[in-house]
Amino acid sequence: MAQLDEFSLIRALTDNRQSAAFLGACGVRVGVGDDAAVAETTPGRELVLSCDTMVEDVHFKRVTMRDSDIGFKAMASNISDMAAMGAVPRLALVALSVPAAMPLERLKALYDGIYECAGRYRVAVVGGDTTSTRGALTLTVTMTGEVEKGRALLRSAARPGQVVFVTGYPGMSAAGLELLLGLDCPSDRWPEFAPELAPLVEAHCRPLPQVEAGRLLLASGNCGALNDISDGLASEAWEIAEASGCGLLLDSRRIPVHGSLRAYAALTGKDPLDWMFYGGEDYQLIGTADRKGFASLSEALGKAGIPVREIGTVSGSFVGVRALDGGGRDVPLAKKGYNHFREVD
Repeated sequence: MAQLDEFSLIRALTDNRQSAAFLGACGVRVGVGDDAAVAETTPGRELVLSCDTMVEDVHFKRVTMRDSDIGFKAMASNISDMAAMGAVPRLALVALSVPAAMPLERLKALYDGIYECAGRYRVAVVGGDTTSTRGALTLTVTMTGEVEKGRALLRSAARPGQVVFVTGYPGMSAAGLELLLGLDCPSDRWPEFAPELAPLVEAHCRPLPQVEAGRLLLASGNCGALNDISDGLASEAWEIAEASGCGLLLDSRRIPVHGSLRAYAALTGKDPLDWMFYGGEDYQLIGTADRKGFASLSEALGKAGIPVREIGTVSGSFVGVRALDGGGRDVPLAKKGYNHFREVD
């Protein structure tokens, strides 16, 4: 890569990735290649912004993820933030800090994943920054989205008497990571060893943000609080409880367990609840909704092929998160999940 200057590298990674017609349809008037991007805004909507960074050996490992998976997931994590607000993702900026010795082929694969995820959710990549680093590969995505004025779904909107729900099947990404770390083979060969556990690895390497679910929840007018599951079900439930000043009582017996997760738990002798409560990076949604309208909300998501399950209730008698265990006993649920700074006090 030494023969490429910064601008040549940018062109090599971004040219012809998204057509002028696609960018125009996204409202982009000036994209990659100028000092800043220019895009039209939509009247009657509010801007939603998010930013996430992925650092090698902190957020991903090459032994468990291909370069294209890393790019896909970096984009997906930001799109998931849009989904949790009920927003439509629109534009993305990509900042890359790359070790000088990293081959261009790896970087192109990284951008393959970035643009694959962006294209799937009709996100226009409109610029960013590219630098060298003496440290680890670092990838930052900044995203803008839009939501109807005054209607963004917030963590602080849970109210006593509402039901707590979850989309999809939490815990699969964390189990997939553990599975991959235990396989003595390159990540592109894992299916040869455990094809029946494919959904776990797919959930870890190629998580799919729940944008459609977020939009349907917003359109229903029945959704209270909403959060994406990036740091584990327990951690996200605590965020809702603290932001809303109320309690969430979860029923561990009602949390859906995917068949592949159940099979892997049986193989390893572990409790799937550990992955579901304290894993992360599922990019499913946990939220609250008025009980009287939950049946119709659930039906709307079901028609769209989105699994959703009631897993608890919102209480006004305490602040925090508690759970009913397998025997129906009410126990405190630890406030833990993935935390970058857990060792720093």
